[in-house]
Amino acid sequence: MNHERSVNHNRLRRRYRVRKSTRSRVDRPRLSVFRSHKHMYAQIIDDAAGKTLCCASTTEGPLGEEIKYGGNKSAAAAVGKALAAKAIAAGITQVAFDRREYKYHGRVAALADAAREAGLKF
Repeated sequence: MNHERSVNHNRLRRRYRVRKSTRSRVDRPRLSVFRSHKHMYAQIIDDAAGKTLCCASTTEGPLGEEIKYGGNKSAAAAVGKALAAKAIAAGITQVAFDRREYKYHGRVAALADAAREAGLKF
């Protein structure tokens, strides 16, 4: 097995393990995070209905115009605050945090901490 294939295999295993534990929480919607090199994306998903309830990213609307570079911790924190504001306006206060295969570190932690400070409960 070559190295790239084994790295991708381990990444998928981590993703499925984290998602399995967050999907078991049927009483809460899931806050899913995706990070690329240049941008951060986050959305709150109702797994029972299969619908996205609200979303925020460094590419959308006024947030995308305000942020010069979306691949750093300050941009991730802005996405977390914007998502929490949208969620609270939609009546969502508790979520299950789905970090995918990413470590709870850096941009992912900054997004989560900003969402907590803005009023979401994990």
